[in-house]
Amino acid sequence: MRLRVALTATASLALIAPAVSAVAATPTVAEGKHPQALVFGACPDDIATPYPALTCATLKVPLEYSRPYGATLSVLVTKHAANDPAKRLGSLLVNPGGPGGGGSTLAGSLTRPDPTGFTRLDKGVLDAYDVIGFDPRGVWHSSPVSCAAPDHFTPPQPDPDAKASRSELWKLWSSYAKGCNDQNKAVLPHLGTVDVARDMDSIRAALGEQKLNYVGFSYGTYLGAVYGQLFPQRVGRMIIDGNIDPTPKDMWYQAGLTQGPALQKRLEEYYLPWVAKYDNVFHLGKDVATVRAAWNKTLTDFRTTPHGVVGGSELLGTAYGVLFSESAWIPFTQALSAYAVGGDDAALVGFATPDTSADAEQFNAIFNSVICVDSKWSRDRKTYERDAARLAKTSQFSWYNIWTSGSACQSWAFDSPGRVKITGKGLPGVLMFNTIGDPATPYAGALKMHASLPSSVLVTEKDSGKHTVFSNTRALVNPAANAIGTKYLLTGELPAADTSVAGHPLPVPTPAAVAAKVSKPDLRTPFE
Repeated sequence: MRLRVALTATASLALIAPAVSAVAATPTVAEGKHPQALVFGACPDDIATPYPALTCATLKVPLEYSRPYGATLSVLVTKHAANDPAKRLGSLLVNPGGPGGGGSTLAGSLTRPDPTGFTRLDKGVLDAYDVIGFDPRGVWHSSPVSCAAPDHFTPPQPDPDAKASRSELWKLWSSYAKGCNDQNKAVLPHLGTVDVARDMDSIRAALGEQKLNYVGFSYGTYLGAVYGQLFPQRVGRMIIDGNIDPTPKDMWYQAGLTQGPALQKRLEEYYLPWVAKYDNVFHLGKDVATVRAAWNKTLTDFRTTPHGVVGGSELLGTAYGVLFSESAWIPFTQALSAYAVGGDDAALVGFATPDTSADAEQFNAIFNSVICVDSKWSRDRKTYERDAARLAKTSQFSWYNIWTSGSACQSWAFDSPGRVKITGKGLPGVLMFNTIGDPATPYAGALKMHASLPSSVLVTEKDSGKHTVFSNTRALVNPAANAIGTKYLLTGELPAADTSVAGHPLPVPTPAAVAAKVSKPDLRTPFE
């Protein structure tokens, strides 16, 4: 989940029913007499420039699927055509997670060769499939929603842990929730996962495909599971990676709660020992205790006296995103070292300065819009504060997560009708991936998803705390996992039973790696 750099952080509720049988009864565009065909052409410049091999099309989908000839929304769809039409197996729809990740560019990043010629999806997969991305409704190029001015959360934000901050933070998030309803009242009830899953089926029909092949990461695992619950007979080959626990009635609230302890474990068991291993580079200490002390002192300094726009909240949010992957470990640790050892805060402030652009606000808007409509939320502020205080005894991230991953839902304009119950009934074999130490979607939740999908096979990456396993960039690739996923996509063959693969190597701060510039993660594709 945030499910924001990772989970950084929108008229009739009966349309999103909690019971699967009731949800499945609503017809989709695909079941109409005249399914719309997609016509692909040039992409918008912000997609075409980085990914010139993609083509784009726009699909009109019903705002309310119970009223298929009523108001519509526009959904942008991208395509990387199969490299070898003679070997073509069909279309492969991809989703990066979020909620709120822009899948239009994921189709590009999975297929574009890096300078060495490496592609995240295997050449055989690129030969055989049209790789299809899409921005879900409410996201980026697909009728985006906004809840407030980009500077609504003006940095530095109040210290998330301080008792004195709570009244201000509740007011800030409650006013944001009000803005979501005021600015998006007609569409707000129709932005949840059920509607996005129905849009996926409309995309399938518009592509002329009988079956939907799918790869979904993080939140995309729940999206795939919901699609499979609604349309099991239309599922072809499905990979879900970095899995949400779909079982709690307050699913998204519980997902946020579990992240705090998981992030602390990731910090303590993976990141801090890695920093200590390379004390000759970072000079933060040769043992975990010394490195931890340097991190804690830095966090306390920024909490006590913000450095420009970066206070404790911004520093925690940055660490939150850094821990999801390892791609930014070297530059983040360099910046931490420059401050903790040399007293120079410039690099750390630059790294942790929050994005206050309109794009960032729109990501926050759709993130909250989805989680607030998808599952149950308490209206009692004391519940949030009690749970955060309990978890904060062992996790530095728990208060931060309470505020940024759901506090807006406490005062949402309407109650959620409840999450879809996932049973996996009628599904073909599903391939699952999860790392053992995933801080975003902890392994215990992946086991719950696995149990909810009886036809699934789970591949566990051992000795890894990264978020997601399959089709990573070259620096983070797990060849054994990629081989399993590639074989399944090309042949439909699953491992005979649940299995595990060794963890991928952690980054090595060579002189070249230390000198390399690393861009901040793009919120539109938060899990790459």
